[in-house]
Amino acid sequence: MTAAGRAWKAPKGRSAAETTAEQDRAAGGRHRRMVSLGGDRYARASVELLPDRAGTSVSARLRWLDGSRKHTRDLGVVSHQTRARNLAEGWRRAREAGLVTPARMPDGSWASSPGVRASMKGNRGRDTAPELALRSLLHRRGLRYRVSVRPLKKSRRTTDIVFPRAKVAVFVDGCFWHGCPEHHRPSSVNSAFWREKIEGNRRRDAETTAMLEAEGWTVIRAWEHDDPATTAEQVEAAVRAAMPGTGH
Repeated sequence: MTAAGRAWKAPKGRSAAETTAEQDRAAGGRHRRMVSLGGDRYARASVELLPDRAGTSVSARLRWLDGSRKHTRDLGVVSHQTRARNLAEGWRRAREAGLVTPARMPDGSWASSPGVRASMKGNRGRDTAPELALRSLLHRRGLRYRVSVRPLKKSRRTTDIVFPRAKVAVFVDGCFWHGCPEHHRPSSVNSAFWREKIEGNRRRDAETTAMLEAEGWTVIRAWEHDDPATTAEQVEAAVRAAMPGTGH
């Protein structure tokens, strides 16, 4: 990689988890990557590094999602020699501009830190930001699906995205609630309760997957931090393999 490339390019083959960890380090913590959406709602942002056409300068840009809608804010030209320092500079400017702020801890919260609370809130219930982003990409690919339904009549368990005819079930799992091995950070408040809760969720996930597969379903599980475009490709491949010539 050239000296200019080291100022902005990410290494080839980097996983989504590695990219997330890089952003966390540059921002000074996961909870410092939050953009307020109003009220008690937050979105996790990222800093992008973009070279100009001549390759002589690099600009930083903040981006985040509100549902399926993408937002960006220019942070100006950065001039450090490494990608890590330019990312850190971008986050510093975002904080100075008031674009990002640590998520506020409300009175009575059980979370041990804003970062843990952000993870706890990240994927509870339906219509979360990662789920909406994936659904939007699937719809653009011509795929039609049902949302938050029970694939099996004998079970009350619901699936985030379902393709009934193709028998493909898709789950978008939150890092906190489902115990992501990369990003789950146990709460230090009421730790025994939360440990049992997360372990129970993991067992339930495994049971649900096994039940669906036993009935001939293809089960796809994605973490909230996974690249939605990559997950969309995986889902599309499974649906079209099950039903050649149709996206339904």
